[in-house]
Parts: sequence; C-alpha cells; structure tokens
Amino acid sequence: MSAALQKVESKIVSRLEAAKTILTWQAQGQQVVFTNGCFDLLHKGHIHYLCEAASLGQKLVLGVNSDASVQILKGPSRPINSEESRAAMLACLFFVDLVVVFNEETPEILIHTISPNILVKGGDYAINNIVGAEHVLANGGKVLALSFIDGFSSTDIINKIKKT
Repeated sequence: MSAALQKVESKIVSRLEAAKTILTWQAQGQQVVFTNGCFDLLHKGHIHYLCEAASLGQKLVLGVNSDASVQILKGPSRPINSEESRAAMLACLFFVDLVVVFNEETPEILIHTISPNILVKGGDYAINNIVGAEHVLANGGKVLALSFIDGFSSTDIINKIKKT
C-alpha cells in the first residue's frame, strides 16, 4: 500500500479513536471543528463549506452518515456512493483531519462522544436546530451556521443525471 493511501486510511477512524485523538489535540490547545453530512456527491458547495469550517480551528473532523443512515434520510435509492467511498473521498482532502462514519440518523451521539470546540452546519440551518448544539455550548464551545452557496446540491446533480 502506498504512503499516500495509508495516510488517507489513517484519517478514517472509529468514534472512540476520534475521541482519544481529539482529547490529545485539545490538551495541546488546538481548536477542533466538527461538521457532518452525507457527502454523497462531493461538489463545489461542499468544498467551499468545508474550507470555511477548517479555517475556524486547527483540526477539522467530519461525521459521515453511514449507508443505512443516508437511506433513512434520503430514501432507498441513496446513497449513490458507499460509506467507504465517501469517507475515503473526504479523507483525501488535505484540510480534513479525521473522518468518522456514524450509523444513527443524526450525529448527536458522536458529538457527545467527541465534544468538539466548534460545531458548524450550513447556512440553511438555524443554530437552535443544529443537532448537538446544546452539548457543545454547555461545554464552552461555539456553534455556527456557515455561509451556504446556492445552486449546489447532490440531489440536484442526481436529478440532472437522471434526465440525461
């Protein structure tokens, strides 16, 4: 296995491995930013959003919905890409430090386990509707809704492909 592939695979970790690593980073004074999503088809909107999230701290951790979780949220025809493919694709991004796949419908348990310093979601979310916000705020963290770029949606891309 190449060194580059090993580096990518080492970023994809379990919930407990993530918690241990994050505790170490936080003990070193590093701010850990967390966000989550399905990330079924990576597009410019995702990249813009993830770059903005990464700029808010020293480490960026992504929660990725498992295949079963995506099916609950998006229907039986989704995801297009498997959880392994989606996690690997995200782990390839140089500004992503860890990727954790979660099986639940929301990342609430994951957020409680890892306790990030900063929790972010896209601008289409109100802060009081962001899952895990209460936990992060109660532990002295920040919760932010980042800017949202209109015109980029995995669902829209899939629908466009279906029409051709």
